Amino acid sequence: MATLYETLGVDEHATEEDIKRAYRKAAMRCHPDRNVGNEDAARAKFLEIKEAYAILSDRAQREVYDRIYTEEMRRWEERVRQEEAEREALCAQRVSLAMRFASQGHNRDVVFGVLLGAQCDEPAARQIADSAIALHESRQAREEKEEREEERAVKKDEEKDAAPADASNPFGTMWFQFLNNMRF
Repeated sequence: MATLYETLGVDEHATEEDIKRAYRKAAMRCHPDRNVGNEDAARAKFLEIKEAYAILSDRAQREVYDRIYTEEMRRWEERVRQEEAEREALCAQRVSLAMRFASQGHNRDVVFGVLLGAQCDEPAARQIADSAIALHESRQAREEKEEREEERAVKKDEEKDAAPADASNPFGTMWFQFLNNMRF
């Protein structure tokens, strides 16, 4: 819904002269006599312009309108912030639920069904389920890769410890022979 200022095409800090000039211009443009074939729509718009001018051209009424409008905008913005916070919390709960089921090894269809059962709308449930499964699979792949790399590193260290000493180093060769001849 447009504000009275928007209806006249002026900003909130417009002077009385700016408001009067904007009213005349808008009234001429929307007057029913100038809009042949579209008189009903023009008449409705003309009445909106006339009402906006009646309030904004009267200083006392304009002050009341500005005060009420400002208060309502504050309330509306607070309500929007609160609704957004509630949506974010609900989304976080749904993602957490999906991740829990994905980490338990359930497939995408099960996760999707759980979300639908939790009153999640179908498109959001589909997107969350797909994302949760993809994230879980990605984490599993990364963990498996890290385990393989760690196993390789341990095996390499074991092979290095078991390898004979470098033949070019006589002390290393003697030490290796000494250790091999010892019986523990």
